Amino acid sequence: MMMGEFSHALDDKGRITIPSRFRDDLLTHFVMTKGLDGCLFLYPMSNWQKLEAKLRALPTSNANARAFQRLFLAGAQDVEADKQFRVTIPPRLREYAAVVKDVVLVGVSDRVELWSEERWAAYQTEAQQGYEDVAEKMAEFGF
Repeated sequence: MMMGEFSHALDDKGRITIPSRFRDDLLTHFVMTKGLDGCLFLYPMSNWQKLEAKLRALPTSNANARAFQRLFLAGAQDVEADKQFRVTIPPRLREYAAVVKDVVLVGVSDRVELWSEERWAAYQTEAQQGYEDVAEKMAEFGF
């Protein structure tokens, strides 16, 4: 399970170093795609394959399903880390996530989320204000 929060900076070539805590899960080859809330999702290949199977199972007759498949998969990129566990964030994905220099990588169970430092700080501030309400609503999911 991936968890924890790590701050890093992009180098001059648009690369980040994957924190050692996530290396055993992501390995050197994984998928990076547009996430939700303005971040990027990084999926280990095994988790990506499970997600991809669910995406394939969505009904193509449903407009929302087609739109989600297109938008989610259009941003997906196979990425491969070098020997120092550095990966290049493709320019289109950097633009989507507003990543310029400082980033935060957050482990979220089956994936890593990559946030611009500014967006992560704003998200935390907003989410923290309703944290107890959200926690209370988790009972609806049997939590």
